[in-house]
Amino acid sequence: MKNYIFTLLLLSTTFIYAQKVESYRLTKEQIVERELDGVSDFPIYKAFEYSDKGGVYELLLCENQKTISKKDTLNTKIQAICTINDHGGFLEKWQINDLLEITEPKETNIWFWTKYCSTKDLDGDGYIEPIIIYGTRNENDEISRVKIITVYKNKKYVIRAVECDLDYCRSFKKDANWNLLPQKIKTYVDNLVEKIRKDQGLLLKDG
Repeated sequence: MKNYIFTLLLLSTTFIYAQKVESYRLTKEQIVERELDGVSDFPIYKAFEYSDKGGVYELLLCENQKTISKKDTLNTKIQAICTINDHGGFLEKWQINDLLEITEPKETNIWFWTKYCSTKDLDGDGYIEPIIIYGTRNENDEISRVKIITVYKNKKYVIRAVECDLDYCRSFKKDANWNLLPQKIKTYVDNLVEKIRKDQGLLLKDG
């Protein structure tokens, strides 16, 4: 009997730790199949499904597409929603909302930088730490703001950057709780910031 109980415990423990950590982008068909279209008030720009020791999650990146033309699609608001599959439905875990700010020069577009966003287990603890990045552009076709949000154990750790040619109006600020993140995650984000600097020709620093 003791051997039987031990075997059951071993099997259950093995199952828990065997949960795959994986992520992939959902197709339009998969978005419809999972009935995700009605989760946000905005159209889904891109959607991802990822799984880790906590369960299976859907990450929706939504933009309101205020102005749509052959040349470009402009957004005034964005929303990121993370839900977990729960008995055939969805339970919201966290949400991110932002919109154009009143600035000079005027902001005209806000959008997710999906090429820099990620859903990876950055510190090897079996849980994925999503990183959401978005930016704004102004009427001079210049990048105005950049925001980098790391979600660790359902808490947000944010870097806020304002680009400006003049020192006094340029800033790069990390949340006060930033140093609570594991070092592996901080190193990953620091390297990502450097990549964005090079790719986009941005300063991303204080004045």
